Amino acid sequence: QVQLVESGGGLVQAGGSLRLSCSASRSTISFLSMDWYRQAPEKQRELVASITRDGITNYTDSVKGRFVLSGDAAKNTVFLQMDSLKPEDTGVYYCHGVGIFSRRDYWGQGTRVIVSS
Repeated sequence: QVQLVESGGGLVQAGGSLRLSCSASRSTISFLSMDWYRQAPEKQRELVASITRDGITNYTDSVKGRFVLSGDAAKNTVFLQMDSLKPEDTGVYYCHGVGIFSRRDYWGQGTRVIVSS
């Protein structure tokens, strides 16, 4: 059973930074891509950032220039560095991966980020 475990969420003031981590129970290169989604209160879950196994990253427009997604294959971990946080970044952040062969979706349990104004 593949597991994704997020950590690093918390309460931060606007303008501050947080670094989220997603540790996988198997090598990150066994995923076609790994992504971060977030779900704000009473809103649908949205894709925030993604990284392919080739290291290509993509970001939703609202976080470009503020968030950086990176991976450490040796540690089976991906990171989401979030700077210049805004109250609208508040939500539960979920790590997601797609199995390279199975094409199955794997989700973590989520980590909560609260940005106060």
